Amino acid sequence: MLSISLRTAPAVLILPMLLAMTACSQAQTPPAKTPAGTAAAAPAAGKGERPAVLKGIEKHGFEVVSEFDAPGGLRGFAGVVGGQQPAAAYVTADGKHVLVGSLFDAEGNDVAAEAVEKLVSAPMSAKMWSKLEASAWVRDGKADAPRIVYTFSDANCPYCHKFWDAARPWVDAGKVQLRHIMVGVIREDSPAKAAAILSARDPSAALLENEHQFDRGGIKPLPSISRDVAGKLDANQVLMVEMGFQGTPG
Repeated sequence: MLSISLRTAPAVLILPMLLAMTACSQAQTPPAKTPAGTAAAAPAAGKGERPAVLKGIEKHGFEVVSEFDAPGGLRGFAGVVGGQQPAAAYVTADGKHVLVGSLFDAEGNDVAAEAVEKLVSAPMSAKMWSKLEASAWVRDGKADAPRIVYTFSDANCPYCHKFWDAARPWVDAGKVQLRHIMVGVIREDSPAKAAAILSARDPSAALLENEHQFDRGGIKPLPSISRDVAGKLDANQVLMVEMGFQGTPG
């Protein structure tokens, strides 16, 4: 997991970095939503005509983002595999073959590392942070905490509750702020409990109520969910799946 000071980045990566725990649910994308790709494919630029051989790996989920300088007569292309994994592809001089993976020099350095970071990883990270910040989350901790951790949370998830409990020393000390992106994926009443938290006059207090009463059933689920809150929950679930998480906490 990655934790970055707010002095050096606007937000911090997701997840329970304080515990290594097994997810307690399988998330499914709501049928009305289709998650957008993590990074959009773009034509290779500045190196002439794009090799036709790249169409073969595109069929297997490789999206070309941009071309970069490669050694040994090869043409290098930075891209994304499966919409999530930054990678490099190399086309042979004859233009008939392409390989995807790492190419190392005599010193053991990955020759594409810098290019892939600049062309793919950095833009993907910036896009991820903006999506996390724009999601429907509930603050847990001081507003001016120097570190922020985003986590996908289900009000019924026992592992989410364990993570919440384990994080108390850091949160109570003002060192970490958790941002719970609420989803409802475990039980039938999970969406209604998430809605109760998001719809509360003080969502942070409602979240604490659920955690403090977790062993007694947690917060009371709403009898009905408004269209606005239902839309937020659907968007959160789409974001969860888009970022590759299949369970909570994530």
